[in-house]
Amino acid sequence: MKRQVLFIMCMFAMTMGVADPVCVTSPDGKTVVEISVDDGKPYYSVKYDGTDVVLKSRLGVTADVGSFSEGIAAEFVDVKMSTEHVSYTMDNAKKHEVNREMNVATVTFSNENGKLMGITFAVEDNNVAFRYLFPLKDKKERPTCMIVESEQTSFLLPEGTTTFISPQMYAMGGWERTKPSYEEVYSQEAPMDTTSEFGQGYTFPCLFHITENNDIWLLISETGVNGSYVGSHLSDYNPETGYTIAFPQPGENNGNGTATAGIPLPGSTPWRTITLGSLADIVETTITYDVVEAQYSSQTQGGGRYTWSWIVWQDNSINYDDQVAFIDVAAEMGYEYCLVDCRWDTEIGYDRMAELSSYARSKGVSLLLWYNSNGYANDAHYTPKHKMNTALARQKEMAWLKEIGVAGIKVDFFGGDKQVTMQLYEDILADANKYGLMVVFHGCTLPRGWEKMYPNYISSEAVLASENVYFTEEAAIREARDLTLHPFCRNAIASMDWGGTIMNKYLHRDNKSRHPRHTTNTFEMAAAIVCQSALQCIAIQPNNLTELTDEELDFLRNVPTVWDDTKFIDGYPGRYIVLARKAGEKWFIAAMNAEAEAKTLEMELSMIPAGSEVSVYTDTKAEKEIEATTTLTTKKTDKKGRLKITIQPNGGAVIVQ
Repeated sequence: MKRQVLFIMCMFAMTMGVADPVCVTSPDGKTVVEISVDDGKPYYSVKYDGTDVVLKSRLGVTADVGSFSEGIAAEFVDVKMSTEHVSYTMDNAKKHEVNREMNVATVTFSNENGKLMGITFAVEDNNVAFRYLFPLKDKKERPTCMIVESEQTSFLLPEGTTTFISPQMYAMGGWERTKPSYEEVYSQEAPMDTTSEFGQGYTFPCLFHITENNDIWLLISETGVNGSYVGSHLSDYNPETGYTIAFPQPGENNGNGTATAGIPLPGSTPWRTITLGSLADIVETTITYDVVEAQYSSQTQGGGRYTWSWIVWQDNSINYDDQVAFIDVAAEMGYEYCLVDCRWDTEIGYDRMAELSSYARSKGVSLLLWYNSNGYANDAHYTPKHKMNTALARQKEMAWLKEIGVAGIKVDFFGGDKQVTMQLYEDILADANKYGLMVVFHGCTLPRGWEKMYPNYISSEAVLASENVYFTEEAAIREARDLTLHPFCRNAIASMDWGGTIMNKYLHRDNKSRHPRHTTNTFEMAAAIVCQSALQCIAIQPNNLTELTDEELDFLRNVPTVWDDTKFIDGYPGRYIVLARKAGEKWFIAAMNAEAEAKTLEMELSMIPAGSEVSVYTDTKAEKEIEATTTLTTKKTDKKGRLKITIQPNGGAVIVQ
């Protein structure tokens, strides 16, 4: 049902070349977007609860058919408004059932050549999404296609705003020239004028803290990107214009494909999104999915838990016998899947892989198989290669995977954010769905609404993930900080395949050598809840079956991965997090502490009836994190629904209803 939206012309003194602005307001009246034209340039601004959070910022694009950012007529060609109710269900995101109301305004501009550009703003409570539309006046109008060469879309934020953002890597950088792959370290409360590490700006999502006047948080990202556009990021900060939408670097994908976007006419761009308000509003946002639509129905079997030898045992474990061992661990733990990583085609072989899949299925376990995505985008040499980058090879391979009962694929080493690469993601997903295959991406871009758009899509890495905990002690030391940051940024807007709740104390097969983990067991258990992905790696090693306590093993056997709801309880990015997720009728509350001192919290657990009895997993105090033991006690929330717990440094806690 549609009805009149709260929509007003913001009236004030007119000046030459300035149109009356248009304002669209969120249903609760707190978020107000103003759209205007000033001296031939389109602008927007955003207020939240009376505070300026996005100052007057540029809109528009430059295309091969003309400019849509300058020479814009002062008067709007058309303004349409509506109120829309969004209702949908999902099984592979942070919330199962979503019901949202948004006020929508589409404002149409005319450039100096008489060509039209519309901008749709969808404004929810605590969320703003907007995109560009390029209509045709009639069927005879030409051209019927265009190249978007750049965007002027910008985000000018108040002075004093601090950042929690990750730099974009330069093209063809990193190991085997595989970057950019969204695997860089996030800043923590850095000033906006800090130059990005590689001079290429920042990857989405970008979290900002506006501290002046009011304590307001802002999360900027994009959604709805498919093979019809490029993946974008933010430029470095400019004090006059703020951050601007930036397109891929020409050198990405080994120089193949354009760094610009080609679209048909009529056509549209992806959505830019802004979530604003409290940390709870950031963590619980669903705007990524609210403005996109499913492209097809899922033909896959769904999420679950998987074992993965490679994360600790590495390349040498990709042999038949070691994979049998990890299939047996999955069966023992009641897990649905086992992931077989790179080089299985040469170290196990196609014939024996069919045997391995048959063995796994006899134990109630399905296999997931790793693939290299490309042949020319970078120098990543791991095989199977040349199996996913062309339609004929991909469909032949997927038919074989279906025949032997494989449940899903993990595809790695993509080449950047160009439109040609976005089309490859979409092609892999669409073909995989035809063969009943789930898809996880690694060495990849940020997923942008894909859980809803492509229902067989499960998760992506797109983060400096757990493999780095194995590679360097520096990353192991930083793990607690990173995992208490991502619920507010990377994992707030998309599923994140962190790649493993690691229970080994030392990052080696013998559990004695190399560097230790710098988190407690309970921290790792909590991470299985905090890191949202419908397909979750619980990196149990065979030795863990005898080393872990019965209480730890029982928890890990029963931890869900598909959630009905998510609630933020407490936390601060990079310091600590307390997060509640609901599975069926049961709530799981996970807490993690990245600070140097123990933290005692009195939590209000309003989602659980007051006076409820709950199971509480906590850490003992220890000099080293790996020396702490997990304790399980039974407690009751008080008559106001509160519960006090202490979380040790680099430690965790889990509360189960």
